[in-house]
Amino acid sequence: MRSIGSVEVPSDVFMSILKTNKKVAKEKMESGFFQQVYEIVQKIPVGCVATYGQIARLCGNPRASREVGYALHVNPLPGKIPCHRVVNRFGGLAPAFAFGGADVQRNLLTAEGVSFSDEYTVALDKHLWDPFG
Repeated sequence: MRSIGSVEVPSDVFMSILKTNKKVAKEKMESGFFQQVYEIVQKIPVGCVATYGQIARLCGNPRASREVGYALHVNPLPGKIPCHRVVNRFGGLAPAFAFGGADVQRNLLTAEGVSFSDEYTVALDKHLWDPFG
């Protein structure tokens, strides 16, 4: 087992994701956008979340929410780049979260003190990150 935050995932799954993600991310990062995404996501504090659109706006490309999602799906440094802290505009978790689905994402966020308004929706009124605050 390998740890991603405080959640354990099978080592073979972790290593498979890591290999795939590094290769794809290396190819896509040459544009610089993915690197911007990773740098911003690393600034999201424990106990907070950001939305895909918020990250896109902070990268200077407000219409690039989907690209933010793709960048996080190929996260080259799981455990260092906390992609589990990014949710959709309603606070919804990613159904295909790269490390095992919405349940794993929920467990990671819960371990960081994030609360939910329902099973798979973060209480944005309490946990939305204010990068300027």
